[in-house]
Amino acid sequence: MANEIPDLTAQERTGTGKGAARQARRDGLVPGVVYGGDVAPLAINIPFNELLKRLKKGRFKSTLFNLQVEGQEDVRVICRDVQRDKVKDLPTHVDFMRLRRTSKINLFIPVEFINEEAAPGIKKGGVLTVVRPEVELVVTAGDIPEKLVVDMTGLNVGDTINISAIELPAGTKPTIDRDFVVANISAPSGLRSSEAEEGEEGEDAAEA
Repeated sequence: MANEIPDLTAQERTGTGKGAARQARRDGLVPGVVYGGDVAPLAINIPFNELLKRLKKGRFKSTLFNLQVEGQEDVRVICRDVQRDKVKDLPTHVDFMRLRRTSKINLFIPVEFINEEAAPGIKKGGVLTVVRPEVELVVTAGDIPEKLVVDMTGLNVGDTINISAIELPAGTKPTIDRDFVVANISAPSGLRSSEAEEGEEGEDAAEA
């Protein structure tokens, strides 16, 4: 579980509109806004280098941050949108939503597969096909799981891993209300080809 909530430092943006946003970018800042929580939206600026570092680290939109703005109370936020320059692909604006610890939100949580060496199907040359590298879950803001873990011990060729086979953290549930497939172990391509050839030979013999 992701127990530590990282800090994110920002400045309150005094001006609004395109002019203030352009000036912020010239000053090495990325303009943004914090909304929600039954209070007025707060215009902010985030240091460009810090934001870029966070974005490169990954999972930015599924990370709960403790936003620190001078003169304001710290607040838990989650990113809802990052606008980027169409040419340079660099962040130009960011939106955050305020959250309470008990708030329920939809997030895509990555899936990690462990113990592949203990899966007979993999030892036989089977291939792990990941259908959903991420699963969208309804989670509690104060207790966001870092990842879902799939133990592949004992899995064979032809086995499927459904969401029901994955232990979900307490208080979370999938947004899809059915037992969907997350991954499967398929036969090696060589084996599939030989089986297909055998089937074609059998059909030819039957026709003869």
